[in-house]
Amino acid sequence: MLRMRHEVEGGPGVLVAEEVDPPVAGPGELLVRTEAIGVTLPTVRKVREGNGPVSCGGEVAGVVVGTGEGVTAFAVGDRVTGLCFADAYAEYAVLGTAMASPVPDGASAVDAVALVRSGLVARGAYEAARVRPGESVLVTAAASAVGTLALQLAKAGGAGRVVAAVSSADKAGFVRGLGADEVVLYEDADWGGPYDVILDGVGGDLLGPAVRALATGGRLVAFSSGGGTVEAYELLLRGASLIGFQMRAIALGQPELYARWRSELWELRDAGTLRTVVHEEIPLAEAARAHAAIEQRRNLGKVVLVP
Repeated sequence: MLRMRHEVEGGPGVLVAEEVDPPVAGPGELLVRTEAIGVTLPTVRKVREGNGPVSCGGEVAGVVVGTGEGVTAFAVGDRVTGLCFADAYAEYAVLGTAMASPVPDGASAVDAVALVRSGLVARGAYEAARVRPGESVLVTAAASAVGTLALQLAKAGGAGRVVAAVSSADKAGFVRGLGADEVVLYEDADWGGPYDVILDGVGGDLLGPAVRALATGGRLVAFSSGGGTVEAYELLLRGASLIGFQMRAIALGQPELYARWRSELWELRDAGTLRTVVHEEIPLAEAARAHAAIEQRRNLGKVVLVP
C-alpha cells in the first residue's frame, strides 16, 4: 500500500511516498481502507517543527476491512470515520474504536472528514464557553475547517454578534458567507472588541491580543495546538476566564456525550444548519502540497487527501 512518511533529511517537513505492507488491527481497533484523509493543523505543525520524524495523524474515513480482538460495535463492510493519531496518510489505516463513528448512508467520505472531527471541536469549544443568547462571539482562524463550523454554530446558537478573525482581507467574503456579521484582521488594533466569548484556534502570539479583546467577565476557549502564554493580570483586569479544551478528553472520558454530539452534527448538516466547506481534494502522494496550503494560510475550509 502507499503511505506517506515524514523524514527530516533534506529539510523540515519533507513527506516521502513509500510502499509498505498494510497494518494489522490490534485489540479494540479497526483496519480501514481509507477513502478520504483530513489534514489537521497539529500534524502540519509537528511535521514542520519536529526534531525527528513524525508519524502523520489525521482524520480518516473509509470502509472497515478488518477488526481486532474484542471489537463488537463495528464489522467488516461498515463505513466509518475517526481520528488516527499515527500513520493516517495511507491507503489503509488503523483506527481505535473509541475514536470511530459510523458514516450515514448518503454521506461521502469527504463529507465525513470535513464534518465530524472539526465539528466536534467546534461544538465542544462552543459548549465550554457557555455562550448565552445575545452575547458577542469572536472566532479566530475563522476560515479553517473548525472555524467555519464554529461560526455557523454560533449563529445557530443565538449569539447576538458573530465576528470572524482572519489572516487576510481576501477571506472576508468567504467567512461572511458562512454567517459572520463582521470581519477583523489579526493585525487590527483591538479586534473590534470587547467580546463576551472568544473561540481561539490559533494560539501562539495571538493569544495575548485575544485576551485583551475580552469584555469584563468574558471567556476565552483555547483549543489550538499553537501554545502561547497569558499574563494573569490581563485576566484579573477583566475578571475573565481562560478555558482549555481538548476533544480527546471528551472522546475517552465522556463517550456518551461524544456520541450525542456526533449525531447532532449530522442532524444539523441534514437540516441545512451546518455546511461543510472543502478547500481542495488533493492526491495522497501530494501531501506536501496539502501541508503548504495550511502553512501559508491559504485554505478556505478543510484540506482533504484522497488515496
